[in-house]
Amino acid sequence: MDTRFVGIAELVEAPSVAVVVDVMRAFTVAAWAFGQGAEKIVLAESLDDALALKARHPDWVALKDGPPAPGFDMVNSPGKLRSVDLGGRTVVQKTTAGTVGALAVKEASLVLCAGFVVAEATARLLRTRRSDGVTFVVTGDDGQADEDLACAQYIARRATEAGTDAAVFLRRAAESRAAAELTQSVRQGVHPDDVALCLELDRFPFAMVASLEDSLMILRPRAMPSLTDEDPV
Repeated sequence: MDTRFVGIAELVEAPSVAVVVDVMRAFTVAAWAFGQGAEKIVLAESLDDALALKARHPDWVALKDGPPAPGFDMVNSPGKLRSVDLGGRTVVQKTTAGTVGALAVKEASLVLCAGFVVAEATARLLRTRRSDGVTFVVTGDDGQADEDLACAQYIARRATEAGTDAAVFLRRAAESRAAAELTQSVRQGVHPDDVALCLELDRFPFAMVASLEDSLMILRPRAMPSLTDEDPV
């Protein structure tokens, strides 16, 4: 499998297969939303778009980065989300990097959104698809976020080498600038458990697939069998 790792700004044209990685915290939050029962997630272009969607659909749950704000129900924190019942609900998500990255590749034939919490299922989907080329979009810090790059590299390795050990990749993420900022509460809208939850490997048994539906970029979970070391490569 031919892989490349790029930042959002480096995307010149839509790749065939894109894996958009945002570990801290957009796609960890998305996975937790599905874990808490959400049916789908609408990835919003802007805060105004998110609020407009919420206004048209008052029963939808809108969340954003940073501190609480009028019109939004929640913030982009897995620690804060994990106690919320989202059974059957639609979530509208707007974040600084993750949702931007997914929307930047919306014309790709397959768009996966990922973090460590869905790494195995994402690798499994890439393996079963047997794609020749995969573009990993490193969303954080203008493509320099080591937690996102580490996760992307781990998924790429795991897709072709089932025995790949995650320890070194998780260590890099734990030592990243984003992890430090969340731990030190440099960012707003943070729960004390956010970093640990973002580094919880394979917490969920599904990959997350984004696709255009009636002009909206919709993220949905796709259940995948577990990878085992005996799986054919």
